[in-house]
Amino acid sequence: MDAGMTQRPGTGRAGGTQPARGARSAAGTRPARSPGAHRRSRGWQSGYGPPGPGQRRPGRSPRRLPLIAGIMSVVIAATVAAAVLLWPGGRAAARPCRAAFVPAFFSAGGWTHLVRQGPLPGTMILDLTSSGAGSSPDPGYQHAVAQAQGAGIQVLGYVDTGYGRRPVSQVTAEARHYRAWYHVTGIFLDQVGSTAARLGYYRALAATIHRADPGAAIWLNPGIYPDPGYLAIATAVMVYEGPYAGYLHLRIPGWARSYPAARFVHNVYATPGSRLAAVVRLARARNAGHLYVTDRSGANPYDGVPGYWAREHAILSTSCAS
Repeated sequence: MDAGMTQRPGTGRAGGTQPARGARSAAGTRPARSPGAHRRSRGWQSGYGPPGPGQRRPGRSPRRLPLIAGIMSVVIAATVAAAVLLWPGGRAAARPCRAAFVPAFFSAGGWTHLVRQGPLPGTMILDLTSSGAGSSPDPGYQHAVAQAQGAGIQVLGYVDTGYGRRPVSQVTAEARHYRAWYHVTGIFLDQVGSTAARLGYYRALAATIHRADPGAAIWLNPGIYPDPGYLAIATAVMVYEGPYAGYLHLRIPGWARSYPAARFVHNVYATPGSRLAAVVRLARARNAGHLYVTDRSGANPYDGVPGYWAREHAILSTSCAS
């Protein structure tokens, strides 16, 4: 991905201070995809054409043919398996990593590029308007989301809750539109409150979303560690969204250690490439089951994947067994 993508505002708080939610810039143009590596097929050597009907290769007896064929099958299978594991286009390399997610606040073309180019995250967050699904479906994003889902990626629809001040009916309508227009399997609720006083509001939202779709995933983003009651409402909670400098000083409440790592999401931007591996180690030590690290910053650090996305995915892949 590159800086030419459509820019969208960022999510939630930046370690207590929220990135400015500015207007989107016009969509940039993307350079044409360069073709992948060419595969060469070996033709028959000159002067040694394929045998005619009823003919056999010289120098090989009929009894040895099954043995040779069996050996060749094993060699070919091993070669293909190695290519699948090691080559970026192989199936294993294309398998989504559940530990990795992307706040994909960029153009539909950017979505398509990521899905085709890889590596694939386990989850992508779809934001159409900075507040929800918009007033009508967008065919470009419908196609892009279908591609992502076809590749095994979970897609969550972004909805701003205004820290519990937005009417429940508006938020649930946004969730309904995402489900109807983009067939998302979950909702990402942003600008989420963190105190016990707001728990009733979010319980009502979750109950309404689950009545319409009992299996829907619900991610909450207070951007900080909230009252523990929020864990009873959400599938996962984004407990840190902010810059690398702030992440170094993050304090983990004792109660958080009693929950599985899959319940916690960390989102760290403005991270130098030289500190990527250190951030991943910190996240694991801090019991984060979902992680996004990017070198991007500014008003929208989510206008494309980081320059080190492939390396980040490779590091996280040790956590991708589930």
